[in-house]
Amino acid sequence: MSFGGPQWPQQPHDPYQQGRPAVDSTPDWSALAEASERRTRRRRLMLAGGAVLATALVGTVIAAAIVSTHTKDDGANLADTTSGAPVLPTDTAKPQPSFSSVAPPPPPDPMDFISTAQKDRAPLSADSLFPGKKLTMGDRVHRKGATASTTNCAAGAEDGLGAVLERNGCERLIRATYERDGVAVTVGVAVFDSKAAALKAKDQAVGSVAPLAGSGVGGFCQAQTVCLRRTNALGRYAYFTQAGFTSGKKVTRGDEAVFKASDDLATFTFNQIYARGRAQASAAATAPAA
Repeated sequence: MSFGGPQWPQQPHDPYQQGRPAVDSTPDWSALAEASERRTRRRRLMLAGGAVLATALVGTVIAAAIVSTHTKDDGANLADTTSGAPVLPTDTAKPQPSFSSVAPPPPPDPMDFISTAQKDRAPLSADSLFPGKKLTMGDRVHRKGATASTTNCAAGAEDGLGAVLERNGCERLIRATYERDGVAVTVGVAVFDSKAAALKAKDQAVGSVAPLAGSGVGGFCQAQTVCLRRTNALGRYAYFTQAGFTSGKKVTRGDEAVFKASDDLATFTFNQIYARGRAQASAAATAPAA
């Protein structure tokens, strides 16, 4: 039997030792077994320690590789995590864009241009105020008749209106007549130097603009009949309408066609005057600075 130690030879038989106490030469097998077991444990410990050391070395190498990789790719990883974010300028020596702290001026007000003669400089005539040959308002078509323009404002007014116009400095009176289905309307636009003068003429108004016949429209609103008269003002313009039947019939409160025709011409005149202001304001906004 072997326990990993040396082989012990059997002792030869000594015939001369007969009668003497025998010497026990048998090895201490228990001690030998313990020694062998200690050697085996040492080898196992050495192998285990080597494995742990190898594992630690591998972990160190991997950790070093990770640290090295992070050190090299930190810039790339940072760029990835900030993808889509604004990049701040790093070169402060270069000029940076600047923004004015002064708010831009508001756009010009059309009313500023039609309220004074100093700013209301666009050409003005019967054709510019009342263009074309007809006026369409919704489903209603009014045919244009005669037009007139004069600097003698009293000549185009009646029943006291002429005196009011002259007293407030009327510079020009422009008239146009429209007709539809036997209803005729003359609208007169009186031009003043200022908005204040036009408002005074409106507030002091008596009588009306004189009806203007011609160009296919017969006489209407003669002295012996009753017609619808209205007055209004916008900016430095005061405007007046007189509407009635071409047949000479008196207008009553139930004559819806006459009231509707008067409304159409008053609305159109208002829009045309305001359009002058809007056109001049737009031109001023786009004009190059002086």
